[in-house]
Amino acid sequence: MSHHTLAADRDALDPETAAKAATARDDLAERDGVLVAFSGGVDSAVVAALARDALGDDAVACTARSETLPAAELDDAKRVAGEIGIRHETVTFSELDDPNFVANDGDRCYHCRTMRLGRMYETAKDLGIDTVCDGTNADDPGEGHRPGLRAVEELDVVSPLLDAGISKGEVRAIAEAYDLSVADKPSMACLSSRIPTGLEVTEERLTRVEKAERVLREWGFEGFRVRDHDGLARVEIAPDELERALDPAFADAVHEHLSDLGFDYVTLDMAGYRTGSVSPGGDEDEDGAGADGDQSEDGAGADGDDRTANGVDLGRRYPR
Repeated sequence: MSHHTLAADRDALDPETAAKAATARDDLAERDGVLVAFSGGVDSAVVAALARDALGDDAVACTARSETLPAAELDDAKRVAGEIGIRHETVTFSELDDPNFVANDGDRCYHCRTMRLGRMYETAKDLGIDTVCDGTNADDPGEGHRPGLRAVEELDVVSPLLDAGISKGEVRAIAEAYDLSVADKPSMACLSSRIPTGLEVTEERLTRVEKAERVLREWGFEGFRVRDHDGLARVEIAPDELERALDPAFADAVHEHLSDLGFDYVTLDMAGYRTGSVSPGGDEDEDGAGADGDQSEDGAGADGDDRTANGVDLGRRYPR
C-alpha cells in the first residue's frame, strides 16, 4: 500500500463494493507484477489504479495502438495513465494484417482481441512480467454475443473486476472514489464496430469514420455513431440530442462535411443512437483501444422495436 499514488476514499463506497475492490487489490498484490491492457476507459483505469495501489512500480499499463483506435482515445489513455501515476507503454500493430479480421465476420472481435492480447503478452515478457490483466467486469459475460471474451479465456488473461464480482456500476463508483476523471466516461467502441458484418474492414473506411465522428464531437454532440454502409454514412444521434440534429442547418453542414470525407450518401437514422445497430442480430463486442473490456458501450438507446426517447414510446406514437 505504501507505493500507491491514489488512495480510494472508502467512506464514499458502499461497504460491499469496498470489500470487492479490496479483494481485487489484494489478489493483485500477490503477484510479482502485472501488465494491464489499458484503453484509458473506466474499466481498465480502475484495474490500473488497483494494480498501482497493490504493486507500485511493478504495475504497468499498456495501450495497443492500431488503425481501429481513434487518435483522441490514445491521447486520453496517456493522460489517464499519468493521472493514476502508473507506467504507460504502447504497442503498435495492425489488425488489417489479419485476413480474418478484415473479412469482418461474426468473430471479428475474437480475431482482434487475440492479436491485441498477444502483443500485450509479448510486451509483458520483455518487461519480465508474467501476468496480463484486462478490464472485463462482472456484467460483461451476460451482454450477448461477446466473441472477444473467448480470446481472454483462451489466453488466460486475468480479469480482476470479473473475479471479484465487480459490476459496471460498481466500477464507476470505485473510479469516483479514486477521483478518476473517467468515472463517468461513456464506453467507447473500436472504429471497426461502425462497419456492418460482412463488409470488409479497410483503412479507408476506418479513417473516414474517425474523421466524421471527430466532426460531430467538435460540434458538441456526446452520444452518436457514424456507421459506414459501403459509402453511405448512417448518422445516429442520442435521443436526447436528436432535436439538434433535426435542424436544417445541421443537415446541410453534416452532408457537406461527410461528403468531403468521401461518403457518397449521408443519412440521419431517425431511431437515434443505439448499440449493436450496425449489424442487427450480429455482434458489437466493442473491443477497441486496449482489449480491456471497456468497450461494451453504455448506449443512449436500445435495440428492438420498443425504443424510447425522453419517455415517449416511439412505437406507440408512430405505429410501424
